[in-house]
Amino acid sequence: MKILINGICGHMGREVLALCESGYRGAECICGVDPFKKGDETYVIYKDFSEVPDAQIDCIVDFSHHTVTSALLDFAMARRLPTVLCTTGHTPEEKVKIAAAAEVIPVFFSANMSLGVALLVELAKQAAAAFPEAEIEIIEKHHDRKVDAPSGTALMLADALCDVRPEATVNCGRSGQGKRTQSEIGIHAIRMGNIVGEHEVMIGTPNQTITLKHEAHSRALFAEGALAAAAFLVNCDAGMYDMKSLVNGAKSAQLVGN
Repeated sequence: MKILINGICGHMGREVLALCESGYRGAECICGVDPFKKGDETYVIYKDFSEVPDAQIDCIVDFSHHTVTSALLDFAMARRLPTVLCTTGHTPEEKVKIAAAAEVIPVFFSANMSLGVALLVELAKQAAAAFPEAEIEIIEKHHDRKVDAPSGTALMLADALCDVRPEATVNCGRSGQGKRTQSEIGIHAIRMGNIVGEHEVMIGTPNQTITLKHEAHSRALFAEGALAAAAFLVNCDAGMYDMKSLVNGAKSAQLVGN
């Protein structure tokens, strides 16, 4: 499986590259795209997609920045290349572009590439459904270099919980005067040091609290998920796919929050 890594010079791009070098999931890095390329790179790295020549590429793995989405998808659609989008913070307009691209090519779009987080989402939904009277709070923690808040994963958790709580409203960063409503789902973002990523869902009644937590110990887990998604996606038809698709082996999915 021949991979183009978009954002290859970034932290996560390097993690994906390292896994490709180890032969994980049969992946091989063919080239990368990154505007911050350096002159001493071992791999062929292009500054933008217009420089990429015709070559055998089986899938694109994107760990870059959401502002690159339009150019990335134009390139992917022109070459008919399956694309794994691991970047977060997309605007509503960019999400529309992603949905349109999924009508032409297979697109894997997830706010978090961790299998453990996918399981956390399902467990949180089960707990929320079992305790319809419970209050729900989400706490997410990341390193001080992360630019978007709340995290895409926290929003993904909130969206999933809204599936079983359709009356719920999401409150990001509670402040000021006023009591919380029973139906709201609070999201709180912490940025500190070098925290890879922690997501905690608290589901509480006056008599008990269920706390579900996922903690990432290494960014390598997201690279593993990205290459697992790529291996899954190359055998799919055009459409939108996510971690639930990968876990369940499904052949289609709805656009998820990011």
